[in-house]
Amino acid sequence: MKYLAWCIAVVVLLAGITGIVAPDRLLSLRGLAATQAGLLAVSVARVAIGVVLIMTAPHSRAPKMLQIAGAAVLLAGLATPLFGVERTRAVLDWEAAQGATLIRVGSVIVVAIGGLLAMALTPRRGHV
Repeated sequence: MKYLAWCIAVVVLLAGITGIVAPDRLLSLRGLAATQAGLLAVSVARVAIGVVLIMTAPHSRAPKMLQIAGAAVLLAGLATPLFGVERTRAVLDWEAAQGATLIRVGSVIVVAIGGLLAMALTPRRGHV
């Protein structure tokens, strides 16, 4: 489980860095989520990520933070199909209309979240 959690942290960091360096590329990939199958895939991924974070939490440096983050991601995954394809498209269109600055600001936040995940996943002192 620990390795899956580290993979999640790395993917979050890479997604954030991609959004900072190439926001257009990230925006084009996000269009894949604007289908029913895409929303279901995002939902399943969020639920899986939430479960991994919750299961990894007891052996981490910040167990409460990971449990809360995992629960939030898990709940977001359960709610994702309820959001709907049309609303997803509307949000993606709105983000695209705002330009690259909004994507970059959001990506800086994603990099910070990835860094916090990486920090939280380091073992507590005395644990290996």
